[in-house]
Amino acid sequence: MPAPDRYDVLVLGEVLVEIHADTAPHEAADGTPARISYSGDALNAAAAAAAAGARTALLAVVGEDELTVPLLRRAAALGVDVSHVRRAPRPNGAYLLCADPEGDRAFVYWRTHSAGSTLSPAHVESWRPLLTGARSLITSGITGALSDGAREAVLAAAEAVHGAGGHLTYDPNYRARLTGREQARELLARIAPLTGLLKTSCPADALALVDTADPRTAAARYRALGARAVAVTAGADRLLLDEGGEVAYLPVPVDPAPVDATGAGDCFTGTATARLALGDPLARAVAYGVAAAALSVSGRGGTGHVPSFADTAALAATARPGGGAGP
Repeated sequence: MPAPDRYDVLVLGEVLVEIHADTAPHEAADGTPARISYSGDALNAAAAAAAAGARTALLAVVGEDELTVPLLRRAAALGVDVSHVRRAPRPNGAYLLCADPEGDRAFVYWRTHSAGSTLSPAHVESWRPLLTGARSLITSGITGALSDGAREAVLAAAEAVHGAGGHLTYDPNYRARLTGREQARELLARIAPLTGLLKTSCPADALALVDTADPRTAAARYRALGARAVAVTAGADRLLLDEGGEVAYLPVPVDPAPVDATGAGDCFTGTATARLALGDPLARAVAYGVAAAALSVSGRGGTGHVPSFADTAALAATARPGGGAGP
């Protein structure tokens, strides 16, 4: 059994209230049906890590509004330890989600002055024993773009984990509405040398951050910044893995009934990081991440369908010639 407060995966970031609507934002009208759920890249990744078998905790700041209790209850139901979550006298951030099988639609966010944006180095300092004892940490450029304090918190947490010999997974997840290109590039340059696995998209992230629409070139440029391994999603059907030797494309299994691609990249990140923390080699962990992401699109919302590891492993086995998810 693990020692108390020793985690396989910690996830530092933002949790959001997710409002599902049955129409596009520009078509919304009085009386449009909607329902509430909970998401955000940190919760999505944490849920996937827990489902993949890792002891997982969420490091986040949530609000003190009426949605906080059900938000935390949902995270706990997904297997995520929320005992270290902090609170702030601010509202929780929220966003409007519409059905999006391809993952391309722009969402509407309400996160200005949110509780999540108050994340700071002081929070990280309070979590330092957790960070230095953890096997791995997941964080993102979205978290670093929430505020100046959140940016410094991301760097402080990454340095703490890296300094203690832990693994860092970083997703730049560039969002022009949150941050400028130069700020995102500066954060990337500082955090890449601490990163064991950098997960990114091409062309979206790559054009903004490393000036290319070519996945191989993007991976090489991220590695030149210091990342030890890079996974580049290049459309819905392929992922490139560059770990400094062989560069290869991994097939992405196709879900026969896609509903919504929201959170698929976070599901990949959480699953792959969990399996790395549990001792799987990189190629196998990434194959599991790809399979989990493919399965996740059959649900609606960031945590609408978090696949079990049994299902993930079964699909990963079918995706390799001769079966098996190993390298």
